[in-house]
Amino acid sequence: MTKGCLVFHDVVFFYESAGSPVFDGLSARFPVGWTGVIGPNGSGKTTLLRLACGELAPVRGTIRAPDRVIYCPQRTDETPGEFEQLLEAEDRSANVLRGQLGIEQDWADRWSTLSHGERKRVQMAVALWLEPRVLAIDEPTNHIDRVARRMLGQALRLFRGVGVLVSHDRELLDTLCGQCLFVEPPNAVMRPGGYTKAVKLAEEEQKRARHARDQARRALKKLQHEATNRRREAARSHRMRSKRGLAPKDHDARSRINQARISGKDGQAGRVLRQMDGRLEQARDKLAGIHAKKQQHLGIAMRGARARRDALVRLEAGSIPLGGERRLVFPELWISPEDRIALTGPNGSGKSTLIRQIVGRQDLPEDRVVYMPQEIDRSVASQVMADVRRLPNARRGEVMTVIGCLGSAPERLLETEDPSPGELRKILLALGIARTPHLIIMDEPTNHLDLPSIECLETALDACPCALLLVSHDQRFCQRLTRTQWEISVDEDDASGGRTYLRIHQTPSDPAATADLTAR
Repeated sequence: MTKGCLVFHDVVFFYESAGSPVFDGLSARFPVGWTGVIGPNGSGKTTLLRLACGELAPVRGTIRAPDRVIYCPQRTDETPGEFEQLLEAEDRSANVLRGQLGIEQDWADRWSTLSHGERKRVQMAVALWLEPRVLAIDEPTNHIDRVARRMLGQALRLFRGVGVLVSHDRELLDTLCGQCLFVEPPNAVMRPGGYTKAVKLAEEEQKRARHARDQARRALKKLQHEATNRRREAARSHRMRSKRGLAPKDHDARSRINQARISGKDGQAGRVLRQMDGRLEQARDKLAGIHAKKQQHLGIAMRGARARRDALVRLEAGSIPLGGERRLVFPELWISPEDRIALTGPNGSGKSTLIRQIVGRQDLPEDRVVYMPQEIDRSVASQVMADVRRLPNARRGEVMTVIGCLGSAPERLLETEDPSPGELRKILLALGIARTPHLIIMDEPTNHLDLPSIECLETALDACPCALLLVSHDQRFCQRLTRTQWEISVDEDDASGGRTYLRIHQTPSDPAATADLTAR
């Protein structure tokens, strides 16, 4: 039964600028409920969503989808077209969604001042309110804090249509999905269960495939050894039945050779050899038919150095406007060469605003600072790609090697004019690795990255000796890499309304020894 389902049948798709297809013969069925889409950055996950929603058309094959299809992209630059209608609507669904996702009435008027996490919540609320038959979502938990993530999960669980979810959020995939599509260009494999179950099945399949491949290789090697011996035997038999070199009057030898030819014994070795050649061909075909992925060993190293100065950044106490009447109030801030700081707080509390203030005030040489913003405009992304292509061959090779060590295909990336946000982050990481920074500042560094790349980045930053300032909602990431927390909290009782305060928690190896410094 396909009624009410999203169905791909033998779909072929490629971009004109690319040398290889993204999909070649993809067939998959997406039933009512959530299907996760999993794969490394640049593997074609977003392309699959755009095909499902009709934004792209397959080169060959068919895609059958119910009516009312909505696609929610990764980016949050544009205000959803129906946002104002959602704010004005008085139906139960609109009221529930506004409450579930914490949507405020003035957000449409101050869209430019909203955080990307707040924008993502708006995007999700509008999409769910429109009640599509197919909802395709690209990285819905990027940017949003833990509270909003929980609210979003609750809202998505109530969706009753066909849901297609691209995400690197393991918890969300496990909670929502009944099956997962693993994108492995130019094909894809559907496996039952959420992320944890599906990955376990994939690992078991690859383990069996590697075992079968090893057995097939041993069998082929054994046959090749046997074939070599048979060829020697056939050559010896050929020499023995040849009359060349016999004396003209050696009638006995000639009689034995003639008798062997009549009885057929002289051709037995040749027949066995021909049979062996057939067995060898079958063994080679069997080995070629076993698809066991090469085990890729990922990992990067970030060079860094501890600066020989007292402070890398010093910011006098003050406040920053956040839009409307809202302000972020902070104490005197400084970053010393050995600091490893996590900046945390709810969506819209001013984290990215403060980061930009700090980046603008630091006075280190350009090659001593690595800064990765939360989001990168498309125009900037295109410029970054153009700059990479213009690099000298050796330098470009180094960048592409790092990208390969982060699990993406360098050749495919160089072909694209519009890299995915995850691929773009890998490029910026690769460019930053070439430096020896004294300070690394990253705003939501795990957003858009696939899971193996997050683990690589975490390990690399852990070993890097320079100072770190990280903004992240990934609690495990921050716990491993930082020792000090700058927490932004909202004072709901403040008479002026909308003032937020930066509280600094020093977290040494002994958790009991904690200093709480508050600016008021």
